[in-house]
Amino acid sequence: MAMTLTIPKLEMSMVEGTLAEWVAADSSTVSEGQVIYILETDKTARDIEAPMAGTLIHKAAAGETYEVGFEIGEIV
Repeated sequence: MAMTLTIPKLEMSMVEGTLAEWVAADSSTVSEGQVIYILETDKTARDIEAPMAGTLIHKAAAGETYEVGFEIGEIV
């Protein structure tokens, strides 16, 4: 079962975040809890972990800013 990855709302006032870097490569196998990307907000940079194990598919480019809820990838 696939899981959609979206930009999470990490702070109450957060409306967008920058996908600073994909730590895990496109089409790579990831483990639950493994850091897969770095998200930058106005206040901080956070490591975001895989919510489940599977194959990571990138759907958004690193270095771009996206609205909270925007689909950036999936794990299948």
